[in-house]
This record gives sequence, structure tokens and C-alpha cells, in this order.
Amino acid sequence: MLSCEKVKEHPKRFRACTSLDIAEFEQLLPHFERSWNIFVDETFIQGKERQRQYGGGRKATLAKMEDKLFFILFYFKTYPLQEVLGLLFGISQSQVNVWVHRLSNVLRMTLGMAQYLPERDPANLEAVLAQCDGLEFMIDGTERRIQRPSDPQQQKKYYSGKKKTHTCKNNIIVDAFTRQVQYLSQTYEGKKSDKKICDEEGYIFPAKSLLHKDKGFQGYEPEGVIAFQPRKKPRGQELPLADRFFNRVMNSVRIIVEHIISGIKRCRIVKDIFRNTKTGFDDLVMDIACGLHNLRTTCRQPQLDDELAQLFA
Repeated sequence: MLSCEKVKEHPKRFRACTSLDIAEFEQLLPHFERSWNIFVDETFIQGKERQRQYGGGRKATLAKMEDKLFFILFYFKTYPLQEVLGLLFGISQSQVNVWVHRLSNVLRMTLGMAQYLPERDPANLEAVLAQCDGLEFMIDGTERRIQRPSDPQQQKKYYSGKKKTHTCKNNIIVDAFTRQVQYLSQTYEGKKSDKKICDEEGYIFPAKSLLHKDKGFQGYEPEGVIAFQPRKKPRGQELPLADRFFNRVMNSVRIIVEHIISGIKRCRIVKDIFRNTKTGFDDLVMDIACGLHNLRTTCRQPQLDDELAQLFA
């Protein structure tokens, strides 16, 4: 049976199971414990008439706090079937389902408490981005495959002509310098375009900031922003040499946001076909995946800076 204590003996396996190093896990654990205590108090104690104190009765399999955190990180990183997860951790499939949804909420609360979650309210976007050094940002859309809806109307709504399958999508805005996800849009159906999401949410950027975007945002020109976008080839004509060179430079810069999306999708729950059907859970898991990316980036940035300093010394 899997346990945090056993896997900790093998650091490479621990990272493969959780996407975090042991030091990053230990840094997150105190926040997780506080969030769990708040969750228990609000859910099971406040305003409840209990016949016995919370925690009485049979001892839970996931009794230790580190096992709870390891369990939910393992689920997000590997995204196994709940039946398989129950086999690995020695609990039933029904209990796995309960723990997955319960601990997912606690994990998001944890990342919020540690200030790793991206902003979700467009009204606060300008103030959040104004705190970034350099004021250079990148915006991109990312799609996630979902199971084909059974309802014909939902099938049309979630069908993405770009991916040729059923998807849900989000826009992200990242800081080009820190590689942190500063903003995550709400989750939309795959049929909706990236630009339309921008128009509906009404993003406002700090004045004179730089914004890198791709062709999916054609026509999106936020006020007071210096925007860069690859040039489109004229219909029936070849792209001029100067424009091809410009596009090559743009792509070499914009590769940063593709690497960030790849970092978010280290969690296979936002990479594989999404199977969960609980309302709002598709949005919650993307929020958590971005928060975990920001955690890893924050913890590993000093190490990367030191390596670069040694390289150019």
C-alpha cells in the first residue's frame, strides 16, 4: 500500500508521484494542515449537534496529514481511475471519491493561503499585473479534452473545431520574467474562441505594458498596451521575408508561455481526457494545477538563477 513515508525514501519517485520535490512538499504541508483544520471546523463542527467528538470511531486510512496531502497530489499528478487509486491506498472506490473531492477543496484553500493561486477576477487584473516587474506579459489559450457529452446540444457547445474533439478551455496571462501564472480565466466550452473570452471578461492591463499574443487573438488590441503578434500570411500570397523573420523572433519569445502551459500540465488531470462530471470540478482542477506550477516556479527560481550565474561567471 502506498504511503508518503515509503515514497519519501526515493526522491525521484516522490517527484514522479506528486510533481513536487520533498522540500516543496514540506513547505506546503503546514498550510495544508491549517486549511484542513478550517475545513473540518466549518464542515463538521460549527452548527452541528454531534453525539461524539469529531475524530472518534474507527481510525481513517489517511489518518496522517502528510498522507492526505500525498494522496491528493498523487491523484492530480497521475490521474488514475478511482478504482485503481483505491487499490493503491487500501480504501474503497466510494471512499476515494469522497476523499478526492474533499481534499481537492482543501488543496485549493492551501494554495490560496500560501498565495500561489492565480487571480480569477478580471476586475482585479490591472492591480495584480501592476505589481509585476518589467510589465511584460504573455496571453494564451489552453484546451483540455473532455469525454463526449451525451446531450446533443452540449456536444455542439463543447466541440472544438481546432482540436477536432470535445474540450473545455481557459485563457492564461503569465509574467514573462518570473514565469508565473498571474491570471486564469473562468472555464469555457471548447467552441468559444480565445479572443471572445477576452472580450467577455474585459481585461485591463497596466499602461505601457508589453503583451505577447498569438494569432488566436487577432483583432484583440487592449488600450494602452504595446502588443506583439505574429504576422498572418496574405491569402494566396507568400509571407514577405521581413515578416517571416519577425515571426521567427516572436516564436522564440512566445515559447515561454508554451513551456508554462507544459508545466501546468505536469498534472495529468489537466492533460488527459477529463473524466470527472461534478459541476465546477473542471474549473477547480485547472486552478489547482496553475497554483502548483507557481509553487514549483517560486521554489526553483533561486536555484535556476544560481546555475545561470555560474554558467556566465
